[in-house]
Amino acid sequence: MKFGYQTNTWGGVVGHPAGVTSIKDLFYLTPGSDQEALRDIAAAGYLGVELFDGNLMAYQGREDEFRSFLTAGNLSLIAIYSGANFIYDDVLEDEFWRIEQAARIGQTFGAEFLVLGGGAKRHGGPREEDYTKLARGLDRAAEFARTFGLTALYHPHLGTLVEGPEALEKVMSQCTIGLCPDTAHLAAGGNDLPNLIRTYASRIPYIHLKGLSRDPFGFVPLDEDPEMAAIWQALQDIHFDGWATVELDSHADPKSAAARSLAWLQARATVSTD
Repeated sequence: MKFGYQTNTWGGVVGHPAGVTSIKDLFYLTPGSDQEALRDIAAAGYLGVELFDGNLMAYQGREDEFRSFLTAGNLSLIAIYSGANFIYDDVLEDEFWRIEQAARIGQTFGAEFLVLGGGAKRHGGPREEDYTKLARGLDRAAEFARTFGLTALYHPHLGTLVEGPEALEKVMSQCTIGLCPDTAHLAAGGNDLPNLIRTYASRIPYIHLKGLSRDPFGFVPLDEDPEMAAIWQALQDIHFDGWATVELDSHADPKSAAARSLAWLQARATVSTD
């Protein structure tokens, strides 16, 4: 197993400002310093990183600058994160234009995965057809990503079409795309994470590990989540040996939080291999 980190801890989660007026530009974005984030992630001891599509798109025309950040930290680009708003027929082509840009820039920097997060949720609640539309869009995106040498994966989130186990099963049973679980979001959505990992083992080549505090509710470093040990055991049970990326949307001390989570993982990885 190899460990990576998501850069959004250094700035949080926002959207590209052009997305306000143009759906095709609805890229994810964190406003923090990419250079600082990669430097801190490397210093903490991680081997790879994941970035939002909007952050990587900013390096179009100056690709060598971003490559220098990776090289300085001896880091691999594991994945690029994008969205999955596939339930609106009229905007599908603009959605796939954006995904094409994300896949293309991901290929440029050697990413392995294209992570597609969420799935739009209507204000009046989901319609049954939405699950089918999302599933079809995910498979189309996966086929599209393959043309750029990337493996696309679905990544459910709170506040989106797929939160709980029933919604997840509705989508996953209608598509063939792989799954990149977010442990905190799925646990908060009512899923039994160890069971989910075992159930979808053959479809999980990559995972996000995020600590969850239930009371008070919030996302925390891995060493603060009492349920993470059971999640780790499930990964051992399925002999998971891919990339595991730690994600923490925000923290007062991002570098320290990253180091704490890696120390928690390395302690258990050492025990698991002895």
